[in-house]
Amino acid sequence: MTQQQLEKYLWGAATKLRGTIDAGDYKQYIFPLLFFKRICDVYDEEFENALKESDGDIEYASFAENHHFLVPEGAHWNNVRETTVNVGLALQNAMRDIEKANPDTLYGIFGDASWTNKNRLSDETLTNLIEHYSQHKLSLSNIPDDKLGNAYEYLIKEFADDSGHTAAEFYTNRTVVKLMTMIMNPQPGESVYDPTCGSGGLLLNCALHLKDEGKEYRTLKLYGQEINLITSAIARMNMFMHGIEEFSIVRGDTLANPAFLHNDELKTFNVILANPPYSIKAWDRKSFESDPYGRNIWGTPSQGCADYAFQQHMQKSLDPKNGRCISLWPHGVLFRDAEAEMRSKMIEEDLVECVIGLGPNLFYNSPMEACLLITTTNKEAHKKGKVLVINAVKEVKQDKNIAFLEDKHIDKVYKTYKKFKDEEGFCKVLSLKEILDNKGSLNIAQYVSNVDTDIVQISIEDALQTWESSSEKLKDSMNELFQILK
Repeated sequence: MTQQQLEKYLWGAATKLRGTIDAGDYKQYIFPLLFFKRICDVYDEEFENALKESDGDIEYASFAENHHFLVPEGAHWNNVRETTVNVGLALQNAMRDIEKANPDTLYGIFGDASWTNKNRLSDETLTNLIEHYSQHKLSLSNIPDDKLGNAYEYLIKEFADDSGHTAAEFYTNRTVVKLMTMIMNPQPGESVYDPTCGSGGLLLNCALHLKDEGKEYRTLKLYGQEINLITSAIARMNMFMHGIEEFSIVRGDTLANPAFLHNDELKTFNVILANPPYSIKAWDRKSFESDPYGRNIWGTPSQGCADYAFQQHMQKSLDPKNGRCISLWPHGVLFRDAEAEMRSKMIEEDLVECVIGLGPNLFYNSPMEACLLITTTNKEAHKKGKVLVINAVKEVKQDKNIAFLEDKHIDKVYKTYKKFKDEEGFCKVLSLKEILDNKGSLNIAQYVSNVDTDIVQISIEDALQTWESSSEKLKDSMNELFQILK
């Protein structure tokens, strides 16, 4: 199959669910089913290869060392396919048995979808889904990791487009992800962390970035935490589908219970990339006031907006020697008065390296303009005491209700970031004093205007006079037309 044929084939399963369940719930059924099929087809392929190596020794072919994942007897795709009654129960049991057989890698990976609820998914619907996926072998020789991984990413995007209200939970605009990865420039052997990892796109893209550059991507250490059960499971499946096996993605609430600790303190990482949930209100502010991990380094945010709780968590999780962080936010984090004191402390400590203003509609289901906030723990000498502000709000392509960055936009912003020099109407290097004199405001338009200088500005009186003159001309034209029509 070509990439396009594969994507059409995989998406075809989702279309069989239309009308039976909400579009936002497709992912909790389609992804586990697809992963289940992949595991079984790869197991069969590995079994056949081991048989050939051992001249038909079935016992040898069954050994765990010959397989990525074990598929216990009775838990194979074919066993479920042969089931005609209580198909959901058979699916659920098979998935749980595979998880138990691979406790270190697959525990909980199939999520908690209600496969046995026949009011949602009848035996007929499940049988149709299984038969649809049974049309093709998803073995490694048939569908390599790269191809299946790309198709999996395609599915994630389609679910985001189709499900609407749940999209932002697990999907970050992939063109913005590309820019973020280029700026962070992760290197082989480094640790990369995403505290709100969704479906794992930011982490995964770091590995793929190195792979594209011909560098050793398997030594990259990937860590992620995600509060939603099915989304964290999808992130883990996403890694395996792309052939990434060295990672740790944990389900949990990052602010309440950070998953990655070292000697009772927060584990630190070389690179952090994140698109945190913005302005969340349901968080434990009281505990953060006396945070056991010392994350309230600049103060405690208000109950109604936890943005700077996430930002402080990320800063505290950076490696002191070469830690660098990039986070995607709405523009409000740059200038809201309620956070002025915390923001000022962050700037005073010379942690902010660059702020990039991006255009509207880059968040799913939100017209808000996005921005990238880049902080480090150890700035290069020529950047110390300075902050680069880039106004790239116009560097965006609008497409219906969603926007994206074209390659030319990404290239322009990235090169500007690397140069770290003034460019009239696009970017400016500011001193810390200049920002702090403005009460710690990083409001991009305040420092770099993108107003078109060719626009002629006129007074209200002139505008009113022009409008009245145009109205008179329109009235005369209409009268002439009515005369002709008579």
